[in-house]
Amino acid sequence: MQVIIKTFSELTLNELYKILQLRSEVFVVEQDCIYQDIDDKDQKALHIIGFKNNKIIAYTRVFKSGDYFSLASIGRVVVKKTERTYGYGHVILKESIKCIQQIFKENKIKISAQTYLKKFYESHGFIKTGEEYLEDGIPHIAMILNTEDS
Repeated sequence: MQVIIKTFSELTLNELYKILQLRSEVFVVEQDCIYQDIDDKDQKALHIIGFKNNKIIAYTRVFKSGDYFSLASIGRVVVKKTERTYGYGHVILKESIKCIQQIFKENKIKISAQTYLKKFYESHGFIKTGEEYLEDGIPHIAMILNTEDS
């Protein structure tokens, strides 16, 4: 998988369409969750895009501190269902962490993780903070990574 980082204005119309299609495919259809994915935050984010055979198969968006949470953050972590057995989720998350460290020069990252993915995020050093809560009807937990401690 090849990973590319782009600002919102650098995305082509086709890339934006395919990103929104993948997010909808997983977060709305597969997870049977009706929510407003297009939230006016994509314009502030850096977009971490995973390509395989010229097709978008993995994606995250990252924010500097203050643009989403008070800390830098990673969101919309998604891998196409047919590509999940290859470890691309780990690759795209590592690239997202690296992006925040290198581009934003930040070491603390907060995420709102779906609870069932707790072990996945813990394997990258994230630590649960606070209690479980519902976000769009799905159980979530806040997690923080401090890369200064790593």
